[in-house]
Amino acid sequence: MKIRLLMFLLAFCASSSSVTAEELSSGQALYLPIYSHIWHGDRIANKQPVKSQVSALVSIRNTSLKTPIRIVSARYYSTEGKLLKEYLPKPVEVGAMGTFELFVERKESEGGSGANFIILWDAAVQTNPPVVEAVHADIKGGGPAVSFVTTARPIVADK
Repeated sequence: MKIRLLMFLLAFCASSSSVTAEELSSGQALYLPIYSHIWHGDRIANKQPVKSQVSALVSIRNTSLKTPIRIVSARYYSTEGKLLKEYLPKPVEVGAMGTFELFVERKESEGGSGANFIILWDAAVQTNPPVVEAVHADIKGGGPAVSFVTTARPIVADK
């Protein structure tokens, strides 16, 4: 009896933790968190912790084996919600299994620790949504390095 219960629990856990594919889409608005700097360390005598600038490589990966997608817009906003830059003067097509990249330089400090991109994409037919991530880094020769990734999530675009 104990073995049957154990087998049932293992089968249940395996089935409930299975990964499912995202639904197909013909376009989305994506919110991608970006950090132009990060705070770290301790507050000493009520002063701010250490602030380090980081660069961000935004990677927009078309996950379709057959269908191109179009990146319509990539708007970069500050912590306060101010539009700082539209990274795409015109839409860009990303072929099947292709990747399009954007880069936020380390010296860019206006965005702040709450900066973000709103990325709009579309496709002629329903397809797999792209994987959109930002790799943040501050790598100095011989010194400590910082690197982390943020991931976009779909949002409902306000009208």
